[in-house]
Amino acid sequence: MSQAKTLFDKIWESHVVVNEPGSPSVLYIDLHLVHEVTSPQAFSGLRQKGLRVRRPDRTVATMDHGIPTRNLVNSDQLSVNGGQWVIQDAMAAKQLKQLETNCRDFDVPLYGMDSPNRGIVHVIGPELGLTQPGKTIVCGDSHTSTHGAFGALAFGIGTSEVEHVLATQTLLQYRPKTYRVNFAGALPPGVTAKDMILALIAKIGVGGGTGHVFEYTGTAVSQLSMEGRMTLCNMSIEGGGRAGMVAPDDTTFEYIAGREFVPKGAAWEQAIAQWRALPSDEGAAYDKEVTIGVDELEPMITYGTNPGMGMGISTAVPDPAAEADLSKRASLQKALDYMNLPPGKPLLGHPVDVVFVGSCTNSRISDLRQAAALIDGRKVAASTRMLVVPGSEEVRRQAEAEGLHHIFMAAGAEWRSAGCSMCIAMNGDQLQPGQYAVSTSNRNFEGRQGAGGRTFLASPLTAVASAVHGQVTDPRVMMSQ
Repeated sequence: MSQAKTLFDKIWESHVVVNEPGSPSVLYIDLHLVHEVTSPQAFSGLRQKGLRVRRPDRTVATMDHGIPTRNLVNSDQLSVNGGQWVIQDAMAAKQLKQLETNCRDFDVPLYGMDSPNRGIVHVIGPELGLTQPGKTIVCGDSHTSTHGAFGALAFGIGTSEVEHVLATQTLLQYRPKTYRVNFAGALPPGVTAKDMILALIAKIGVGGGTGHVFEYTGTAVSQLSMEGRMTLCNMSIEGGGRAGMVAPDDTTFEYIAGREFVPKGAAWEQAIAQWRALPSDEGAAYDKEVTIGVDELEPMITYGTNPGMGMGISTAVPDPAAEADLSKRASLQKALDYMNLPPGKPLLGHPVDVVFVGSCTNSRISDLRQAAALIDGRKVAASTRMLVVPGSEEVRRQAEAEGLHHIFMAAGAEWRSAGCSMCIAMNGDQLQPGQYAVSTSNRNFEGRQGAGGRTFLASPLTAVASAVHGQVTDPRVMMSQ
């Protein structure tokens, strides 16, 4: 009788080209996603070695990190679709131009500034049907784990690894361990996939999954939409995981059916049959397991300077003096000093200067629908600025077709074009020193959203509630009104 295997085991083992004892495995890569930030040095390396891209047909590039999300006019304009786009960051402008050159020289498909399919790499991959179950997917970006929501093995790689994949379509990797995360129960109203992943990271810490691939299971996961599953997998790296995965099911197949790069006709039926064999076998063993009950889960929010410093929105900021571990105590105190927060008090009611709804974590159409439904008929507080940035131009078009942009603008929010935007403080979309933001992005590091800026990570619902009240607010209060 064959040994029961996990979802990870099946994908890993079917992609190993060479596996010599004591050495990293040579892993075949099905899809290599490329953007402008981590690819320039990799393409330069190919030129210096006289190499070509091994499989341009399995390589896809897009512009996302450095692109502006609003069109203005000044002396450094870049004309796109009749609009004038301002790239305020000189390095970003250089990277974007270099990506165009590199993709042209190496025959790599590019969704550039003038493409209607442009957007954040982890949004357009699933949107176009490039992301499929059973694939190995890499990108020079840590949040590549997003694609694992489809039952793929997807993870971020470094610049030297980007070059290696471009040249060989393979990657040297040591086999990670497996970590089953079981989310049991049903989500209460006002609690989302973002709250689930923040709760996990708060429980295990930012290093809890180091050396492991998470597989998210349980009733709460199976009931999530594909977009919720993407949010869950997106932040796997923030818990130390190498990747995050959800087994493919009918929800997966319904989402990707008919998309541009998905098999059609008889090939689709054959693919479905193969994908149905991917979920973990009954009795498959994991190296680690944890169960989180979601029935009593409340909206989560971070208070510190890493995603593991999170708590239920109604609870109090922890006191470093109560931490027995001296190292953890010092880390917590340093974080609270930076955030200028007193211990032992709740975040509820804390003033908020900026609210950001966007990023590869929460910028899909369901996120925008959720945010629009809560803010409809209400106004952003006069003391607060709110930016809404869709994850792709397709998401923007869909949102505008549904009139969501009118709802946001009527509320006083800024409606933008697609891009990474404030998640990485690009092109003027950033916090000023000392400002506080409630952000739907994935990282709250010191200065992540602007030098001296302070970030509270939360769901789109919590972000909207905080924007309307101008202070950290439990969205359930507004949902019951």
